[in-house]
Amino acid sequence: MSLSALPVLLGLGWGVLAATPLARRAHRIAVVSRLEPGETAPPVARRAWTLPTGTVRRWLGPVGRVVGGLMERRAVARRDAETTRELPVVVDLLAVGVGAGCTPYLSVEVAAQWAPPPLAGQLDAVRRDCALGVGFSDALERIAASHAPLRPLVDALLASERYGAPVGDALARLAVEERASLRRRAEARARTVPVRLLFPLVFLVLPAFALLSVIPVLLAGLNST
Repeated sequence: MSLSALPVLLGLGWGVLAATPLARRAHRIAVVSRLEPGETAPPVARRAWTLPTGTVRRWLGPVGRVVGGLMERRAVARRDAETTRELPVVVDLLAVGVGAGCTPYLSVEVAAQWAPPPLAGQLDAVRRDCALGVGFSDALERIAASHAPLRPLVDALLASERYGAPVGDALARLAVEERASLRRRAEARARTVPVRLLFPLVFLVLPAFALLSVIPVLLAGLNST
């Protein structure tokens, strides 16, 4: 490989690294694209392009079980993080429904049509379970058991369903708390940016600088001797 091709390869590597988060976000589906005439339930939020953990475990044996467990935990962590980011919007939608005079169940049914994709499927699962005869409280407990970030929201709705407690104020407080928690997590992530920038700086920027400035001078000096 010639010396002139190295900066090009480094530039391509940097471009792939910078475009990866944008490509992942491109799978998100806008709300308007999910609405069809007469549609009541939103479709699947987005497609997951991951190798099934069962396949990994079957191929690699004991090592596959470890790798598959790590992949599964990472997938759950990503799902929970996405759920947490969109939770304040859903809480606001439910609060609007309750404020308009809807019951908690009707508020969940309406919010499922307008909620962001990560949570629209969960709210619609509650509606489907209730349509099959499952109690509203049991349907809420199911989604809380599978999605831990939804537990505070489920507790607020259950308090209203079981004890008749007013849910509007509880939802308003929950929305404020979730937004404050998101702000704290965003600030914590922002403090880690200088550390994460060390990788492209050390492995991409500095080698490219050396290839374009230092090495040509050294080669010119060696040729002159």
